Formats: sequence, C-alpha cells, structure tokens
Amino acid sequence: MHHLVFATHNKHKLAEAAAILGSHIRLFDLSQIGCSEDIPETASTLEGNALIKARYVNEHYGFDCFADDTGLEVEALGNAPGVSSARYAGEPSCSEANISKLLSEMQGIDNRRARFRTVIALIINSSELHCFEGIASGRIIAERRGNAGFGYDSVFVPDGHQQTFAEMPSDLKNSISHRAIAIGLLADFIKDTL
Repeated sequence: MHHLVFATHNKHKLAEAAAILGSHIRLFDLSQIGCSEDIPETASTLEGNALIKARYVNEHYGFDCFADDTGLEVEALGNAPGVSSARYAGEPSCSEANISKLLSEMQGIDNRRARFRTVIALIINSSELHCFEGIASGRIIAERRGNAGFGYDSVFVPDGHQQTFAEMPSDLKNSISHRAIAIGLLADFIKDTL
C-alpha cells in the first residue's frame, strides 16, 4: 500500500479525497505527520500555491504529497476573486464577508457566469511533479441559499442544476465538484503509476 500525504488540516477534504482515491492508498493529513505549520500561500496562481504546499511537505517531511488550491473565477469581474478567493474581503479569511463583497460587486451585472477551479500539485519520488485541474462551471445567484458546504457554495449554482452547492446533498456535490474532478484525475494517475 502506498502512503501519500494530503497537505491539508481539513478533515472533510481528507475524507472526500480518501473516498475517491480508494483503499490501495493510505492517506494522511498534515496533523498525522506532525506538521502543525500554516504553510503560506504566497504565489500569484492556484498552481503556484498548490506547488508551494506540496513541495514544503516533501522537502521537510520526506513524504510523497499532494496539495490543492481553489479559486472562484467570475467572468464579469475579470476572473476575480481567483487566487484571492479565501481572502477576497481582506484578512483574516471570512466566508461571509467574502460573499457579501462578491454580491455587492455583482449588483446590476447581467453576466453571472462563474467557475470554481481546483488545481492539485502532486510530488512523488522526491522530484516528480504532476498537476491536475478540476473545473465546475455555473453562475452566481443574487442571494445566499443553503446551509451546507463552505466558502462561496451558497451563491454558486453549477450548470445543469437548480440548487446551489450549499443546498445539495454532500454526495451529489462531491460527485460533480471541481475538487472531486481534480482528485478523480489524481486517482486515475495514481492507479496507473504507483
């Protein structure tokens, strides 16, 4: 069985990834390898931030590792908030403030097209780098709906659906989300490679 670290402290994300990756991978989060550091995300792209986190764990702890970064890209806002999604309304990160700022900036705009984009960076064998991308396209609605999920889920309706991510049952969201798509690509790669 191959051991792999997911560079996250988020237990929900770990469980989602473990379910997709399957039983031939033993998955660990940061706390399970003794990493309590808050790894800074200082890059100007999602790819760069994912790589920073994966490389940090690989270099400091010696494990094969993957990390993700996700952004909401709103077409009418020039793909903002993008890489700044978690701190769109400033520091510290606050989902409610971020959503309020987004809805305020979207007032009077007819083009509501948006997409969530997740990039995963995987480092194996100390230097081999692979990246995977998942995209969920949809639209931004004018007011919050739903209590599940996190981040911008309550204002994002994915294409082909009427519910926001925050209104969906978790198994449905996890089957169509940007993160699930990216982790699915990672899983396919791992099954063929490791």
